Amino acid sequence: MSPAAATAALCTPACVTRSASRVPPPELARRYAALSYEIGLGVAQGARLAEPHALRARARGILGALGVRLDAGPERLTVDGAGRSPGTLIVANHISWLDVVSLLAVEPVTVLAKREVGQWPVIGALARRAGSRFIDRDGLRQLPHVVADLASTLRSGRSVLVFPQATTWCSVSGGRFRRATFQAAADAGAPVRPVTIRYYQHGARSTTAAFLGDETFGASLHRVAGARGLAVRVTAHAPLHGSDRRELAAEAQAAVGAHEMSAHGEVA
Repeated sequence: MSPAAATAALCTPACVTRSASRVPPPELARRYAALSYEIGLGVAQGARLAEPHALRARARGILGALGVRLDAGPERLTVDGAGRSPGTLIVANHISWLDVVSLLAVEPVTVLAKREVGQWPVIGALARRAGSRFIDRDGLRQLPHVVADLASTLRSGRSVLVFPQATTWCSVSGGRFRRATFQAAADAGAPVRPVTIRYYQHGARSTTAAFLGDETFGASLHRVAGARGLAVRVTAHAPLHGSDRRELAAEAQAAVGAHEMSAHGEVA
């Protein structure tokens, strides 16, 4: 979550698709066993989990265990520069806890996440060992410190993933991008990489993976693990450069939500 005031999401658990296409109980049990194995490997790796190859392997292993297919282009999320250059601020729409896993499966980077994630059983321990940063999204007083720390991280050459919508939404276009984290990119002279995350089931757009409202992590995990034919598509857009956080935020949101609806009113 981005460091900003809390946002009251218009999307609630009622927006989530309860898929009629579910795996049978034996397959669901197999998926949970595979997930436990992947989490166990991550815990056993300890500090080594923060190494890029290990983090990517675990992220891809978790997606595979849950039966989620990753559809991503060959393009990296970070933006290459000449010589020593700042890292990339990667900004994406936020639908599910599965977003982080999906993006780390493409390219491992530092993740800025809400404080509650670090408190989740098992998942929180893995997130901490993977080097994630945790913030209180309701704490406005810490905002300048978060932005300064983020700018420092970018200047050091490390790339950071943030979700500027401040909360999860059931659609790509839900919720405006908050501007605070874009100030860090402007201060560090870092490029911004907009990324769109979309979920599909049997080729049709789906909200099955959405994690909304006061739903528990366990309930969301059970729905995802039981879904048949679930896929996540990660689309990286052209990098943005600039010194005005308002313009960067607006351009990033436009890129992420571009072509959301086709000329026929169908989801693209």
